[in-house]
Amino acid sequence: MTHRIGYLIGSLAHDSINRVLAKALVRLAPSSLELVEIPIRDLPLYNRDDELEPVAAVTDFKRAIEQSEGLLLVSPEYNRSIPGALKNAIDWGSRPWGHNSFARKPTGIIGASTGAIGTAVMQSSMRSVLSFLNAPQLNAPEAYITFDPEAFGDDGEVKDAGTEKFLRHYMSEYAAFVERVLSLTAPGHVGDQG
Repeated sequence: MTHRIGYLIGSLAHDSINRVLAKALVRLAPSSLELVEIPIRDLPLYNRDDELEPVAAVTDFKRAIEQSEGLLLVSPEYNRSIPGALKNAIDWGSRPWGHNSFARKPTGIIGASTGAIGTAVMQSSMRSVLSFLNAPQLNAPEAYITFDPEAFGDDGEVKDAGTEKFLRHYMSEYAAFVERVLSLTAPGHVGDQG
């Protein structure tokens, strides 16, 4: 069985190192996962006034989240936290109240940075947000990637054997986590509105 996994890239930059990392993850994912990018670039700034009549970009985004069986968040760290564009997307996807598109989606968090601690602080912040959204998280292995441009090709090729082995292991663990969560998750939840 193949599971459709939506992935969100936390940077809007066309040459983002996290976009390169996402391409590598797609290449290294086991065949049980079909990874599809869910773009966040065209989402307006979240405004509660617009919740009940959102623009098409918002409804398309929420639909893409809901059609995914799991989510992979590939993101940089901005100012020791979640990039604004990604947090904005999460805010839209979780609203209006009672229509949280993220609920019960098995999630993985990974990110690349040129700094030595990778994206550790962003991931810590993201775990708090995802916990509130009732989105189960892969807690181990943790993946804080110090980006080395020599180790990655623009097309997602991983040139460093150790990095490739680690990323392949991470994706295998995420695939197993998706299977575990989906086998235990029953549809419906008290408070959900259809």
